[in-house]
Amino acid sequence: MEIDIQVCDDFEVTGTGDARVWQDLPWTSLSKLGNGALDYQTQFKIAYSNTGVYFLFDCEDSKLSCTIEEDMANLFTEDVIEVFLWPDEMHAVYFEYEISPLNFELPLCVTNSGDSFRGWLPWHYGGDRCCRHETSVQGGERSPGASVDSWKTEFFIPFTLMTGMGNISPKAGSKWRANFYRIDHDNEQLTQWAWCLDIDNNFHDFKNFGSLNFV
Repeated sequence: MEIDIQVCDDFEVTGTGDARVWQDLPWTSLSKLGNGALDYQTQFKIAYSNTGVYFLFDCEDSKLSCTIEEDMANLFTEDVIEVFLWPDEMHAVYFEYEISPLNFELPLCVTNSGDSFRGWLPWHYGGDRCCRHETSVQGGERSPGASVDSWKTEFFIPFTLMTGMGNISPKAGSKWRANFYRIDHDNEQLTQWAWCLDIDNNFHDFKNFGSLNFV
């Protein structure tokens, strides 16, 4: 599975998806993993600039099943969007980014031997090394347990945050491996979605990620 990523100028992240660049890009859908009970639609768009990669996710929902209100926490235990980026296939090291509907984030560098993996928080996470992120809610309030119709998240991952990995300054013709996920816990039932389904319910099966083609 692969997707082409168009180049763009840098722009402000608002969480609404109203930036001009998104209007010309197609949506790509996530598909449900396993037998989860929820049938929410989830779709995303991607673009890249000279400084990093932009993402927009649109998530149908009925309840914000999340209570965590701090960054760098275990966001994956509640409603969340997760992005996995593997720029350099020569090394088993990739970047993971998680964001909740409440706009809290978890950026990680992940080392994975195949038998085990470990996530590491970024050092000196500030300035141009910081991700920019925002969320918005449709049909309700952005608060724990709120009833909603959907929520969106828009975020920017700077190339400088991935310094030390190879191939982190992509240009036309470059390729990264990647996958994208959503987790939802409405009605105390776990449902998961993914872009590339070859991972067999293992989010960290990086060797079976899809491909991002920079154009």
